Amino acid sequence: VGMTLPLARDLAPLGIRVVTIAPGLFSTPLLAGLPERVRSFLGQQVPFPPRLGHPQEFAHLVQALAENPMVNGEVVRLDGALRMQP
Repeated sequence: VGMTLPLARDLAPLGIRVVTIAPGLFSTPLLAGLPERVRSFLGQQVPFPPRLGHPQEFAHLVQALAENPMVNGEVVRLDGALRMQP
């Protein structure tokens, strides 16, 4: 996260953009190994939508960012407004 903007500025003359995606809780093979009640509990912690993210939603964001040439040097949270407890 801390390197996103400096890298974007350093690589801009080469026409390279840098964007960081900070994902929240997503339905992945790792989480699929957890019991259903645990996955459900984790999903309910997400303010909106109250569920785990879908891989297609991550891919959709990647596509949108790639298609918009003005997005550069940004960190985009993809977490449904979830902030994990310390």
